[in-house]
Amino acid sequence: MLHGHGDDGYRHAHKIVADFSTNVWYGGEPNGLRDYVFSQWPSINRYPEVLAESLAARVAAHHGVRPAQVLMSSGTTESIYLVAQAWAGRRTTVLTPAFAEYEDAGRLHGHALRFLPWEKLQPDTLLNSELVFICNPNNPTGSVLTATFIAQLLAARPGTVFVLDEAFIEFTASIQTLIPLLARFDNLLIMRSLTKAYAIPGLRLGYVVAAAPLIARLTAGKAPWTVSALAAAAGHFIFEHFAAVQPPVAQLLADRAALATQLAQVPGLRVAPSHTHYFVAALRRGTAAELKRWLLDRHGLLIRDAGNFRNLTAAHFRVSTQRPAHNQLLVNALREWIALPA
Repeated sequence: MLHGHGDDGYRHAHKIVADFSTNVWYGGEPNGLRDYVFSQWPSINRYPEVLAESLAARVAAHHGVRPAQVLMSSGTTESIYLVAQAWAGRRTTVLTPAFAEYEDAGRLHGHALRFLPWEKLQPDTLLNSELVFICNPNNPTGSVLTATFIAQLLAARPGTVFVLDEAFIEFTASIQTLIPLLARFDNLLIMRSLTKAYAIPGLRLGYVVAAAPLIARLTAGKAPWTVSALAAAAGHFIFEHFAAVQPPVAQLLADRAALATQLAQVPGLRVAPSHTHYFVAALRRGTAAELKRWLLDRHGLLIRDAGNFRNLTAAHFRVSTQRPAHNQLLVNALREWIALPA
C-alpha cells in the first residue's frame, strides 16, 4: 500500500497543528544525534558499507547474539519485503488487524494468505502455515503477546517461521523484546525499527535478528547499499548512547491513559484498551474519513483513518498520544464533532 498510512500530512494543504496519525515519538531525535550525523557528511562521497556490517556487529553485541544473526535494513518495511521474498509462494498467516505491508508483500511474492483475528490466536490454534506475521505490540491496537505465549507457539510448530515485528517495543512497559528466545528457537525471526522511538523515520533504518540460517536466507535476496551512510551513522550514535536516548515511556503511557480516559467520556466514541502510547477508537455515527477531513479543515489536527486495516471498520481511527496541550485540543475538537447535528 503506497498511500493510506499515517503521517500523510504532506498530502494536505492544511497547516498541521498536531499530528496524531503517526506513532513516531513526538519529542524529536535524541540530543546530539543531528550534529553527529551531519559531522559524518563527508561519508556521502563514498559508497556505504554494502550491508552496514559494522553497525550489524554493534547491534549484535548489544543484543548478545552473533553478527551472523543480524541483518540491517532501510526500515521494517524493507525487512517485511525481504521476508516475503525469501519465503515466496508459501502458506502465510497474518494476525489481524495488522500493518498492510505484511499482506501486500505476501501478495507481491505469491503467498497463499490466511488472516486470523488477533483474539482467536491460542497456543493450540491450527495455523497450517509456513510463515506467520505477528506485530507485537500490535499496530494499530496496541495489544501484546507475552514471551510465554510466543514460546508456546514456537515450541508447538517447529516447522513454521514466526515473524515478530517489534517496531513499537520501546513504547510499552507490558513486554520486553523477545530476542532472548532466539537462544531456544530457530524458527523465530524478529524485525526491529530504529525510526519510531528515535524520531528518524525519514532516515529509514531497521534490522532483523534471527538464527544465522534465516539471516543468510534473507541476505541472499537483499540489494546492496540499502542503508545509507548517514542512516548507519545515526544507528551507531543510538547504540553508543543507548541508555540516554530512550523515549520517556512511563510519561507517554500516563499521558495516553489520561487522553484515553477523556475520550472515553465523549458520547459517541468507543475507545479500545492499549498497552502502548497509541490506541484505536471508533465513532458511533459517521466515518473516520469524514472525521479526519473535518479535524483537518477546522482544527489542523491529523488522525489515522483506520478503516483500511483488515478487521476494522470505516468508523475506526487510530490516535497516537502527543503533548498534553495538543491532546486537549483533540478532546475539545471531538466533543465539538460529536455535538454537531446528525
